[in-house]
Amino acid sequence: MAAAPLSREVLGAHFHNPVLLAAGTAGFGRELAGVMNLDRLGGIVTKAVSREPRAGNRAPRVAEFPGGMLNSVGLANPGLARVLEEALPWLRQNLRKARVVVNVVGFTAEDFGVVVEGLEGVTGIAALEINLSCPNTSAGGLEFGADPASVTRVISLCRAKTRLPLFAKLSPALLPVGVLATRKVVERTGGIPVIGVGGIRTADDARQYLKAGAALVAIGTAALANPRLPEQVVADLERYGG
Repeated sequence: MAAAPLSREVLGAHFHNPVLLAAGTAGFGRELAGVMNLDRLGGIVTKAVSREPRAGNRAPRVAEFPGGMLNSVGLANPGLARVLEEALPWLRQNLRKARVVVNVVGFTAEDFGVVVEGLEGVTGIAALEINLSCPNTSAGGLEFGADPASVTRVISLCRAKTRLPLFAKLSPALLPVGVLATRKVVERTGGIPVIGVGGIRTADDARQYLKAGAALVAIGTAALANPRLPEQVVADLERYGG
């Protein structure tokens, strides 16, 4: 029996399967081009893009432990101007199937707006992921996602700057917590599209998020340990029809 199709329409964008690479694990795509077939995936979420270039924190800034990984990279990235000049053109030229979601970061609400406005109208972007786990420097470093009023302000400001679909990225969670959070959000919003992320190491993990109502899933830490794992998850989902 042929496998059921995995493709789906999410916020007006077509994804040929639900598996994404999470922000920070795929760079801007070019870094993994010789290691894996990016077009086997539904899409990639780019490394963070901020208003200005950021060098990030000093090493060491990543540590593994039996349950996952701790990191304090510091949102290192080349900044909006270089992303527009170099990273996004490469993605447009080299990806045929995988969709591109751009991760946007800021340290004030206005920072988010500047980056989002700069990305408006750029071809090849399926959606923007607004990284609300960033520290709000106007509120003593409290992350935006921890304060409902800050979430409302940032998302409203971004919405006014672009017609692109927006995903609000909240703080990372381990698998059981992430699955529960996904189910609660989907149920309480009447089915808003959710990207399930946190702790996915196998196709069965991905299925937990999908069964909880996630429209898409994103693989993060496990892809750093094994860059070919996301393709294996896609193959497993295809083999058993989801």
